[in-house]
Amino acid sequence: MPDGFRLALTTFTVLPVRGPRTLTRRTAGQAVLLAPAVGLLLGLVAATVLLGLRLASPTSSEVALPAVAAIVVLALSTRGLHLDGLVDTADGLASYAPPEKARAIMKKPGVGALGVAALVLVLAVQVAALMSCIRGGHGTASLLLATVGGRLAVVMACTPRTPAASPDGLGALVAGTVPRNLPLLYAGVVALLAGLAELFDERTAPLADRFQDAGQVVVALVAGLLVARLLRAHCVRRLGGITGDVLGALLEVTTAVVLVVVSLQV
Repeated sequence: MPDGFRLALTTFTVLPVRGPRTLTRRTAGQAVLLAPAVGLLLGLVAATVLLGLRLASPTSSEVALPAVAAIVVLALSTRGLHLDGLVDTADGLASYAPPEKARAIMKKPGVGALGVAALVLVLAVQVAALMSCIRGGHGTASLLLATVGGRLAVVMACTPRTPAASPDGLGALVAGTVPRNLPLLYAGVVALLAGLAELFDERTAPLADRFQDAGQVVVALVAGLLVARLLRAHCVRRLGGITGDVLGALLEVTTAVVLVVVSLQV
C-alpha cells in the first residue's frame, strides 16, 4: 500500500492500518490529496447505516434516529479527531490572545466553555440539517456530498497560499503541499459528479426538477467551501496560519454548511 494512502487512512479514519515508516512532506501531501476519497468511503459507511435504519423503521416518517446514527458513525470512524480540532480551534479563537498564546491554549488538554458550545452546536446543526435532507428525499446524497466537501476544505487549506501557524505539528507538515490550482479541479470534479447524480436520478421524473436538484447540490458545495475559506482566513489572521486543529475545524464546519444549504433547498 502506498505511504500516502496509508497516512490518509491513519489520519482521517479509525481503520487499523499501519502508517508509513517515514513521514515526509511528500507523503503528507499525497495523504491530503486522498482525503476526499477517504471522505467518500466514510460517507458510504454512514449512508449505509442511515439507509438500514430507514428500512428497519416501521414508519417512513422516522428520521431522527437515522440522522443521529449517521453523524455518530462519522464521528466514531474518525476517532472524533476532527471534532477535537473544532473544540480546540474554538477555544483558541475565543481567547482573543496573541497568536502564540492562542496556539498554546489550543494545545492544553482542558476544554473551554466556548469549545464545548461549538461542539454541541455544530453536531446539532449537522443532525438537524440531515434530518431535513432525509425528509426531502436527499439524505444519502447530502451525506455523501457533505463528507467529501469537508475533506475538500482540507485540501484547499494546504495550498502554498496558506502558511503553517508553527514550524512543527501537522499543520507544518501539510501546509503548501497541494499545488495551487489543483483544489479547484477537485471541486469542479466533485460538483460535476454530484450534479450528474442528481440529474440522472430516476426518482425525480420531470427533467426540470432534475436540473434544479443538480444546481442545488452545486450551490451547497460552493457555499460550504466559501465558508471554509472565510474561516481559514480568520484562523490565519488570528493564529498565524493553519494547524491540525484548524484543519479539523474546517472539515466539520464545511460538513455542517453543506448539509444546511441542501436542507434549505429541498
